[in-house]
Amino acid sequence: MATARYAFVFPIAAVSLAAVGSFLHIEVSDLMAVVSTVLLLGTAFSAVQHAERMSARLGQPYGTLVLTFSVTLIEVSVLVSLMMNGTNNPTLAREAVLSTVMFVLTGVVGICLLLGGLRHHEQEIRQQGVAGYLSVIIAISVLALILPDQTWAGLQGATTQVDVIFIMIAVVLLYGSFLFMQTVRHKAHFLEGEEEAHSRPTGRQTLVAVVFLLLSLVGVVSLSNHVAGGVEHLLSQMPLADPDAVIGAVVVAMLLLPETITAVRAARRNHLQRALNTALGSALATIGLTMPAMVAIGFIIDKQVELRLEPEDRVQLLLALILSVVSFGTGRTNALTGLVHVVLFLVYVMTLFSP
Repeated sequence: MATARYAFVFPIAAVSLAAVGSFLHIEVSDLMAVVSTVLLLGTAFSAVQHAERMSARLGQPYGTLVLTFSVTLIEVSVLVSLMMNGTNNPTLAREAVLSTVMFVLTGVVGICLLLGGLRHHEQEIRQQGVAGYLSVIIAISVLALILPDQTWAGLQGATTQVDVIFIMIAVVLLYGSFLFMQTVRHKAHFLEGEEEAHSRPTGRQTLVAVVFLLLSLVGVVSLSNHVAGGVEHLLSQMPLADPDAVIGAVVVAMLLLPETITAVRAARRNHLQRALNTALGSALATIGLTMPAMVAIGFIIDKQVELRLEPEDRVQLLLALILSVVSFGTGRTNALTGLVHVVLFLVYVMTLFSP
């Protein structure tokens, strides 16, 4: 199980650039933003490579959790940098969370089902495991993104702080309960019938993977401020109706790219359950961890965080959730199922630019 050279080069380059920039007090410029973005993407891919090596050592589902938590930490760091950069953007966290759910449930899942179906005609999944993911995703999505607008305070145009805190506690409780079921009580529901054979990394290889995974995360967090400034500056030049929605979607698209490639490769190898574990796990971690983290940080730094969705976003979210339940209801998927998800994804992307 070889690790590509870039998995070692990018983390070192990212940390070095961040250290030099901090030491010399280099201002955020267009060139710096471009270089930082390239290094951040490369380092994110590196993190996935090292997380996969740890996954082979730890086994499933713990390996998938390492990857999920790593990407969640990267996403939070970039979103916090965006939140603290420039003027207050209260809907950024909400848009990023919504984009993650929509990208995963329609885009990533759709591509996996479409390409897997075209290659293998029909693919099987463990319904109990996928149902576990979807039940918690549906509950948290509705509680965090739809309910705040339907409470008495929400209907008056303002969600109270008590409401938000209580909802976030419920979100963390649901996610924690899911992790217990996934890793302890019902672990078999999230595994494939036959696991793909991998050579188990040695203790030394695993230690190297741990060190470079941590180095990758440090590199991404260090560069996130430069990337945030560059993304906002670039998009500010465009006549966008809803800049926060597009910024959130761009950040999510960048950060989900490594997990998307991992999931698509697994689906093409006819390991759809592993692909769904990666994809749905990232969506669940985003709404279960990223959203509470963003709300908490918003309170700490005195930045407003808006959770309520716009009507068109609410409709698309509910449609994606309902479609996901139907798509996995039989335990078998095919290319048609994937095509429907991809079409919904394209509609969502269109509404980002033409709401």
